[in-house]
Amino acid sequence: MRVKVILNPYANRWRAGAQAGATAEAFRAAGVDCDLVTTNAPRHGDALAEAAARGGYDAVVAAGGDGTINEVINGLLRAAGDGPTKPFGIVPLGTANDFNLMAGLPSVPAESVAVIARGQTRLIDAGQVNERFFINNSAAAMEPMVTLENIKMKRLSGEVRYIVALLRALAKLKPWQMSLAWDGGGYEGPAYLLSVCNSARTGGFMMAPGALLDDGLLDMVFAPQVSKGQVISILLKLMRGQHIQHPAVTFRRVTAIDLTSRPGTPLHSDGEIFAEAAEVVRYRVLPGRVRLLS
Repeated sequence: MRVKVILNPYANRWRAGAQAGATAEAFRAAGVDCDLVTTNAPRHGDALAEAAARGGYDAVVAAGGDGTINEVINGLLRAAGDGPTKPFGIVPLGTANDFNLMAGLPSVPAESVAVIARGQTRLIDAGQVNERFFINNSAAAMEPMVTLENIKMKRLSGEVRYIVALLRALAKLKPWQMSLAWDGGGYEGPAYLLSVCNSARTGGFMMAPGALLDDGLLDMVFAPQVSKGQVISILLKLMRGQHIQHPAVTFRRVTAIDLTSRPGTPLHSDGEIFAEAAEVVRYRVLPGRVRLLS
């Protein structure tokens, strides 16, 4: 088995780079011919994964966190065209590793290498938002706004960093005028939140409890403009995985969402900001398009 391993040395706050040698050695010990490369710029992983998929490797592996997974998946899906990707594996070296957890994959890197070495795959879904693909979650409005505030901070870390970013976003929060259409429904008016999930967990929270990776559907969590008090109430319920029962929250399982926003909304794909003011947004599910090593 010949695999391309794409490692993000900046994952987990620059700790993943120190794992490059041990990761390569773990593959060799498992009898896998491993070609390990590191990324050196945003979206470098996209290009490396696409080239690897076209270059005759038996599998392509993302070694890093959810952002690394996102880049590798984008390269693999571009190379695959309308069919399923090359076998895709994960060595979890990130901070949260949300997708890895929800896919039921090992959290210990050495154990993840053993899973990859077995070569067994299953087909799972992906999503597309405009020109980017995602495998875990994508969002518009408030959620990526929190991500943007998080990026600006240099010193804090962990839950404290996220809470400070959330408070800063809440202080600046203004509604987006949105027109949404989804399978059998829609909304027009001021809105605060649109989260589109392929798996249940994002940012350490169960945004879409019960979401399945292989059901051919995306789980949509939407909230219109509500009072700041209700926003806080929804967020508190989110921490307990109970927000979809809030009367202001709409939860649907869909295949497509079309959105226009004024002003333009920020967008993220698996936690990676790729637009700060998108006015036209299209979400689509891509059933069974990822061949996951599991």
